[in-house]
Amino acid sequence: MKNITVIGCGTMGNGIAHCFAQHGYKVSLMDVSEPALQKAMATIEKNLDKQVKKESISEQTKLDTLKNISTYTNLKEAVSSADLVVEAASENVDIKLNIFKELDALCPAHTLLASNTSSISLSKIASVTKREDKVIGMHFMNPVPLMKLVEVINGKLTTKETTAAIVDISKKLNKIPVVVNDFPGFIANRILMPMINEAIYSLHEGVSGVAEIDAIMKLGMAHPMGPLQLADFIGLDVCLSIINVLHEGFNDAKYTPCPLLVEMVKKGQLGVKSGEGFYQYSAGNKELVVAKAFQ
Repeated sequence: MKNITVIGCGTMGNGIAHCFAQHGYKVSLMDVSEPALQKAMATIEKNLDKQVKKESISEQTKLDTLKNISTYTNLKEAVSSADLVVEAASENVDIKLNIFKELDALCPAHTLLASNTSSISLSKIASVTKREDKVIGMHFMNPVPLMKLVEVINGKLTTKETTAAIVDISKKLNKIPVVVNDFPGFIANRILMPMINEAIYSLHEGVSGVAEIDAIMKLGMAHPMGPLQLADFIGLDVCLSIINVLHEGFNDAKYTPCPLLVEMVKKGQLGVKSGEGFYQYSAGNKELVVAKAFQ
């Protein structure tokens, strides 16, 4: 596989494009918004500059990486020569199903179709195509250029050949692929999201405060980031969406989203991206956090 198309140029999409391009692949980065694509390329260049400053890559590698990326707003043009398409659009089942219908119609017959979904059934996504054997999950972790894991998710009809190809290309990105099967939340979010939800319940019930809950998990369990700060980093709307997928998929009350999470999402308190979640973030420095007081 030489030609990679990435659908969606948000945080995950531009990170995925960055990784493939840095490792020598020709990348077509596609989004319906030209301003969003310009912003994505600026983000990629900024992140490459950080790598150069840390001496993890050379200036020439940075220039080569940027040359390897072409941007498109036309889907047909973006996928015309794709060997692999990685969809990184919003975590919304209807959006993803529509994209995969289009991809199936527009892509060459040999093209593998991967989704970066963190919770939506790969079998359901594959069912809208005529190439269910070639549909698979590539769940990258954020920030993509730094995080080693790729959760590779098999749909019910994904072939061993497709899985082997995705495992191989993940390794060529200097990632560590781990193969799982298609259940709600897969492994990463089936374990992570109930922990985050339980941390929010603990806050909601007045067991302890934001900073205290996070400190206990960081200092006592060796987590690099507490669950509430991590929820802010992921996006509380994304967390709620995934927890709802678990709740609906397993039909089990233990996955019921905490009312505080639901309330915060309704208020637009989404974490880092909105400037306020369980912590408050200054406009000029998203890394500066101050724990909010909850009554």
